[in-house]
Amino acid sequence: MRIALFITCVNDTLFPRTGQAVVRLLERLGHEVVFPTEQTCCGQMHFNTGYRRDAQKLAVRFVRTFADHDVVLAPSGSCAAMIRDNYARLGRTGSRLERAAAEVAPRVLDLSELLVDVLGVTDVGAYFPHRVAYHPTCHGMRLLGLGDRPTRLLRAVRGLELVELADAEECCGFGGTFAVKNPDVSAAMGWDKARNVAATGAEVLCAVDNSCLMHIGGTLRRQRSGVRVMHLAEILASTEKEPAR
Repeated sequence: MRIALFITCVNDTLFPRTGQAVVRLLERLGHEVVFPTEQTCCGQMHFNTGYRRDAQKLAVRFVRTFADHDVVLAPSGSCAAMIRDNYARLGRTGSRLERAAAEVAPRVLDLSELLVDVLGVTDVGAYFPHRVAYHPTCHGMRLLGLGDRPTRLLRAVRGLELVELADAEECCGFGGTFAVKNPDVSAAMGWDKARNVAATGAEVLCAVDNSCLMHIGGTLRRQRSGVRVMHLAEILASTEKEPAR
């Protein structure tokens, strides 16, 4: 299968290993990954802060860039949710943008959706001999409805021990611009989440959103817990010959 990668701003600028892991994983499974160079931001932060006209311009660019691709992988639950849940709302009823968004948006998938629903695999041949906790991010859980797809993939990884996280479905407090507008509340929520993660005895916290992992990971470091954070793609790309860093 030919899969277009929408890397997203956070991954491109701060977490390049996630994109590299996605490519290694999908190529190992026998698929072709292409990277349309015209891509930019999905417009989520513009939309969330009321700059709808700017978000609209980015939505137009996105649907134009990915119009000819049957499958678009976005290794970020929040960005995938922005495209699928909000793009059609940015255009007037019956507008070209609304029609184009309605056509392209359903093709935009999270990694776990692509692997489980489209490619039909849960065992991707990964090896990661570590104790792992999984944080279901708000966008992935509530808007994309990922359910147990990520944990099914993790349970199939050889050597991996998946441990239960208390209050797993509670928000970590990041919320993009929420963390900027409400820093004290955001920090308190992050502290609670990090404390629960540390209590699991996990070596690694996994999620499908690096933005949430950045927030929780920073708190874990301040708590000196020793827990690392890793995107799902990095764990699934790990093998005995090429272990995750």
